[in-house]
Amino acid sequence: MFDYSNIDPKVFDPEVIDSETAAFNEKIEKELSSQPPIYTLPPQVVREARAAGHSVFGPIVRRDEAEDRVVPGPAGDIPVRIFVPDTVKGVYMHIHGGGFMLGRANHFDEIIVGTGKRCSVAVVSVDYRLAPENPHPAAPDDCEAVAFWLAKNSSSEFGSKKIVVGGESAGANLSVVTLLRMRDRHDFTEFRGAVLSYGAYDLSMTPSARRWGGRNLVLTTKLMQWFHENYTTAEKYSDPDVSPLYGDLSGMPPALFTVGTLDPLLDDSLFMHMRWLAAGNASELAVYPGAIHAFNAFPIEIARRANARIVEFIDACLA
Repeated sequence: MFDYSNIDPKVFDPEVIDSETAAFNEKIEKELSSQPPIYTLPPQVVREARAAGHSVFGPIVRRDEAEDRVVPGPAGDIPVRIFVPDTVKGVYMHIHGGGFMLGRANHFDEIIVGTGKRCSVAVVSVDYRLAPENPHPAAPDDCEAVAFWLAKNSSSEFGSKKIVVGGESAGANLSVVTLLRMRDRHDFTEFRGAVLSYGAYDLSMTPSARRWGGRNLVLTTKLMQWFHENYTTAEKYSDPDVSPLYGDLSGMPPALFTVGTLDPLLDDSLFMHMRWLAAGNASELAVYPGAIHAFNAFPIEIARRANARIVEFIDACLA
C-alpha cells in the first residue's frame, strides 16, 4: 500500500516540541496578552503600529537592494517590490500575508532579498490593495494582473520564463486564487511551483480554526473572523475565488505546504494538501511540531529548518 500523506504522526505529539520553540511560544503569548486585540482597533491604527515596528514581528527592515516599481492593473498601477540577484535562474512572485487587511510588500524585504539570494531568483512582491477599504475582489485582481504581466514579460525583464508563486497566510490563499485565475482566464499553466505557507484556504473556517478559541499565538478565532468579515461577505465564503479549497485544483503546479501544529490554520494546510494530491498534482507537506502562525518569520531553529526546506523546494522547481 502506498502512503501519500507523507505525515509522521509523531509531529502532533506535544512531547516532541523542542524547548526553544516552547519558550518562544510562551514569550509570544505573554506579549500578546498585554496588548489590546487588534480587532478592537481601526485597521489604519494597526497598520501604523506595525510600520513603526510596534508588533511581535519587531522593526521593519528595509533593504537597499530591493526597489519599488509599478505594474499596470485593473484599478491603476500596482506597486511591486522587486529584488534581482546577480544570477537569475527563475522568478518568484511573492504575495505577503496580513489577513487581507495588513502588511505592505516593503515589510517583507528580508524574505524578498533572502529568497532572491539563496535561490538565485528575481523576486516580485505584490503590494495589493487591502480590505476593508478595498474588499474582495481587489486583492486577487491585483495579484492576477501582476501574474499576467510576469507571464508576458518575465523573460524580457528578468531573463527567465520559470515562475514560482507563493506567500504566507492570506498570501498563500491569494497565491492559489492567482493560479486558478491564470489557468481559467488566461489558459496559463506554466508556473513551476507554489510555496504555500500556513494559508487560509477556507474562510468559512476549517475545524482547527473554528475550534481554536482565544489562545493568542498570533491568531485567534475571533481575529480570523474579523479578517474574513472585512474582506468579503459570508455568502462568498464557499466561492473558490475567496476560499480556494472549494476550487477545481486540476492542473496545478507542485506545491509545498508549510504549517505548524499550534497554528489555528493547521487543517487548512492538511485539507488543501490532500485536495492537491487528489486532483493529480504533486504536493509536499511540512508540519512543524509546536510551530505557531508565521513562525518562520522569527529567528528560531525551527524557522531556519522550514525556510531551508522552502529554498530546497524552489531550487527543485527551477531545476
